[in-house]
Amino acid sequence: MLNHPTVEKLHQLRLSGMARALVSQAQTPDVGQLSFDERLGLLVDSEAAERESRQNAARLKRARLKQAATPEDVDYRHPRGLDRALFARLMTGRWVSEHQNVLLCGPTGIGKTFLACALANQACRQGHSVLYVRLTRLLPTLAIGRGDGSYLKSLAQLAKTENLVIDEWALAPLTDESHRHLLEIFDDRQGTHSTIVTSQLPVKHWYAAIGDPTLADAILGRWLLHSLHVLDNVTSVSTSSSRISCRSSHSNHSHDSSTKSHIYQLRTTDRYDHVVIG
Repeated sequence: MLNHPTVEKLHQLRLSGMARALVSQAQTPDVGQLSFDERLGLLVDSEAAERESRQNAARLKRARLKQAATPEDVDYRHPRGLDRALFARLMTGRWVSEHQNVLLCGPTGIGKTFLACALANQACRQGHSVLYVRLTRLLPTLAIGRGDGSYLKSLAQLAKTENLVIDEWALAPLTDESHRHLLEIFDDRQGTHSTIVTSQLPVKHWYAAIGDPTLADAILGRWLLHSLHVLDNVTSVSTSSSRISCRSSHSNHSHDSSTKSHIYQLRTTDRYDHVVIG
């Protein structure tokens, strides 16, 4: 018979996974065929799985994703022409560990936010901290923060997030103050963490949206210095994929020139499915 005080003590010790597994074992007729080590291993595995599930739930709650999208929900039969092989590579999470970035471009209603949330959900499963923000709400919040003293705290939260999702990039006109906010955000994250950006606006129009070419170079350069995976015009049914590979020099002068060259390529390229800059 099951020793109920033992189960209660496990709950008191916050070992609820082991407690449930112990109850389950007691209800299994042939559990006696297992050795002590095997039964103990099952208890420990159950506790580990329970803790990971709780931790992942907490990460998802803090992420505040707009949509409850999961990798399993992605429909590759949708006529948006999503590159399944590329998306599968992104699902491995290596791009997050290597501090790379993802850009999802295309017109409204094709599922950019859904795909971004699916990637972010996967990052949560893999143990990364995630935060979803809409740029149209983030920028006014940061502006208010300058007045109420929360500005630096907000920047610190954005800087330490391992996978930041910025939705609705350049959907509204960007002010001079917005430029400064974006420069701070990307400067803090450069080479240390990953960012997912969704945008209805084709990349070649981003300079016009930012307005100031110098600030555009500064903002986009800090984001494009490391590998960038681009899913552009995902409504296309074309399965062809192009790849632009660029390498930066170690010298500061060559580095700056190379960065401007990379940005120029993105400004003038109409169609691409996968761009890697690094």
